Amino acid sequence: MTSWRNRKTLILSRTDMMGLLTPAEYVDCVETAYRRHGEGRCYLEPKGHIVLDKYPGEWEVMPSYIEEPIDGVEEAAACKWVSIRENNRAKFDLPTVFSILVYTHPETGFPLAIVDGSYHTMMRTGASGAVSVKWMARKHAKVLALVGAGDVGKGALRTCAGVREWDEVRVWSRTQSTLDEFMASEVPLHPDLNIKASTDLAEVVPGADAVVTMTTGANPVIRNDWVTPGMHIAALGSDLAGNQELESAISSRARIFVDDIRQCVPDGEINVPLKEGAITEADIDGEIGEVICGTKPGRMSDADITLFDSTGIAIQDSATVPLEYERAVAAGVGVEKKMIST
Repeated sequence: MTSWRNRKTLILSRTDMMGLLTPAEYVDCVETAYRRHGEGRCYLEPKGHIVLDKYPGEWEVMPSYIEEPIDGVEEAAACKWVSIRENNRAKFDLPTVFSILVYTHPETGFPLAIVDGSYHTMMRTGASGAVSVKWMARKHAKVLALVGAGDVGKGALRTCAGVREWDEVRVWSRTQSTLDEFMASEVPLHPDLNIKASTDLAEVVPGADAVVTMTTGANPVIRNDWVTPGMHIAALGSDLAGNQELESAISSRARIFVDDIRQCVPDGEINVPLKEGAITEADIDGEIGEVICGTKPGRMSDADITLFDSTGIAIQDSATVPLEYERAVAAGVGVEKKMIST
């Protein structure tokens, strides 16, 4: 018998997590997660939610297990606890989203790592939009619109930057201060990108080839008359029953792909159009994993409007954290803590 009693758990802060993976590696990990999902080589359940009227936002719990090998890791299991608080920035000068990720050894359940999931989520969520752009946007897409300039907006820019050669990147936020912070943070990282910021959505969305939305409110921000043939939209925000980022008529015009049908029907971008009768479940063309696996076609022509409804699925975490853990151990970052008494 091999004793694990003296093994320690690695604890990583947000700062420790930053820079462990490149944006391209986050894209690769998320793409692998979707592929495994499309192949049925994983275990996960729809997110668990706790919603309180007292605090605008929600809690989410996201466990998952991937059985098949991923980049040399034989199997992986992780669970993320997410807190979303819509008033954090305005009232407390805190991020809208906090999360803690527990990475466990599948056979024993031993906690290999307990890590801040905020930076991880920022990058892997942004990467979900980037993967959809890679697989569904027109090959000659040149104008990217980012609807949201918070942490996920930064992750989306960093990951989308490498999947197309953009002539122009447009960024929107409701507040100028958020845009100013975004530009101060991101422009130095992307000296070759032409990044333009605006608080007017009508200056950002119309004419874009790819649109990534990351808002958290209940009401649509993207108008149907802004959406033209050939546009790709990745809807990453407002994942809660009754919320939507896009006017329902957009869904009725689009080829619709989701990350997980079980999550997206009740909580994804499509939940309101489904309830309103603008679309039916038969109008959902498939899951993105099926497109990546080649079992279902994605974009059929340059005139297609494609919509990716991303609620965020737990295997994005279990497909990514093993590499983050490996890099952290190699770099000697974080604090080790013995969790089991002798």
